[in-house]
Amino acid sequence: MKIAVIGTGTLGSSIAQVFSQCNSIEKVFLCKGRLESKKTGLESITKAFEKLVTKEKFTREQADSFLSKIEAGEKKLAVEADLLVEAVAEDLDVKKSVFYELDEICDSHTIFATNTSSLPIKVIGEGLSRPIIGMHFFNPAPVMKLVEVIATDKTPQKTVDYVMDVARWIGKTPVEVKEAPGFVVNRVLIPMINEAISIYAEGVASVEDIDTAMKLGANQPMGPLALGDLIGLDVVLAILNVMLNETGDNRYLPQPMLKKMVREHKLGRKSGEGFYKY
Repeated sequence: MKIAVIGTGTLGSSIAQVFSQCNSIEKVFLCKGRLESKKTGLESITKAFEKLVTKEKFTREQADSFLSKIEAGEKKLAVEADLLVEAVAEDLDVKKSVFYELDEICDSHTIFATNTSSLPIKVIGEGLSRPIIGMHFFNPAPVMKLVEVIATDKTPQKTVDYVMDVARWIGKTPVEVKEAPGFVVNRVLIPMINEAISIYAEGVASVEDIDTAMKLGANQPMGPLALGDLIGLDVVLAILNVMLNETGDNRYLPQPMLKKMVREHKLGRKSGEGFYKY
């Protein structure tokens, strides 16, 4: 089985890493989403495997074997894939343009999946010659066990079943979800993070105390503000805006402090500062 992952950023690279560790998968094509991108993704995957070898999670031979499966390059590599997972920027126009290009070059048997965290999958797939499905991984992909498998009303059940099986082959637990704004996890999680930001903005409690309260009072492994930093506050804002636009429900209205922090490029871990400094 051959997999193509489109997008060489943090999540795309980590998804490719996960696929490379599966014995049933012989080849992983890691393709740039944009021609001008300088990232191949291989450097971050190599570093990840180095850490895993150091921690004795894998042997050197296993890590080298996994890395040897990965071929990095342009999108034309995807023509050989049985399953293609798009993981480019969370931007509707960008995703649509990527799929239009791939639809022209990929064999008709290649299954198209998008890793969108909130965008309408049916709209992403408009105008394509084949149905599309959501395969939503969570960051960091090698650690997080869940994959949301999202079908539109155009997605054949055999495609859903196939993608569910693939998720299990790579050691994940898939849940089947019908298309809806935010799907399951983000529909619950993102408004919680937004509410935690409101509590902090109102001066009710400090960042640390809000996170401690939710960890100890709700048995969460990570507080909502630390989690927002991990996800990326720009991503949190984007998901809220999508859910607000899709539903018109003001409970998804982004907190002004969140918008201000994103404008100031305080995005969380990836920028070095969010609600915490890194």
